[in-house]
Amino acid sequence: VQVVESGGGLVQAGGSLRLSCAASGTIWSINSMGWYRQAPGKSRELVARITSAGSTDYADSVKGRFTMSGDTAMHTVSLQMNSLKPEDTAVYYCHGFITDRNGLGGALDYWGQGTQVTVSS
Repeated sequence: VQVVESGGGLVQAGGSLRLSCAASGTIWSINSMGWYRQAPGKSRELVARITSAGSTDYADSVKGRFTMSGDTAMHTVSLQMNSLKPEDTAVYYCHGFITDRNGLGGALDYWGQGTQVTVSS
């Protein structure tokens, strides 16, 4: 199983970026997919998440600015980020809680390689 994200880059404050993520491989089912971020010197934090039931969760700091879309059944999700702020600068990681067809231990955490988002003031 692999999780691969794309997008990111450098944008001025107030601008927008879109991140995309796709899970592939011997997937049996996906419980949830989401986005986390980690800024220098800080711990990784949840940004947004969508479950297989279709519900979404957002960090308070991004509510009203970020919108997550996608479908765990299709194994793809996106994160539209609007009204970006310098404090949104971080490495963004796609995460999947995925059951491998070949796995015996149930769902496991899978992470993408990360993509840099830099918001200049």
